[in-house]
Amino acid sequence: MIDVPEDSFFRALRKLTGHDGAAEYELDLTGLDLAHAGTSIRRMLERSRFRAPRTVAVRLDPPSAGGGETLFGPVGRMLMDAMRAGRLTRCRPLPQPGAGFWIALTGNAKARDDEPGETDKD
Repeated sequence: MIDVPEDSFFRALRKLTGHDGAAEYELDLTGLDLAHAGTSIRRMLERSRFRAPRTVAVRLDPPSAGGGETLFGPVGRMLMDAMRAGRLTRCRPLPQPGAGFWIALTGNAKARDDEPGETDKD
């Protein structure tokens, strides 16, 4: 096995897959517990039904050095359920281990981003 520095590994992976984790929008769930993170994800999925398709980086707290449970597994299951329901077209982990997911929302192909009511004020 070749000893490759982690940074080089992820740089090579991004080059191979063409995926660097960049997205049009970001949903920052860092610092939230599972109940609040789940509410935010459900709200994002519901709102996406009325908006044009878009990509979103869902940010999570990275794993701690001491171990313990993170939101990566539970949030990943929520996103996979949304994918099975047709709400997402793609879902990948972000390049940084445990830091979140990159998703592509199915959205509404007839919606335009410049329509009134597009901004989130709440």
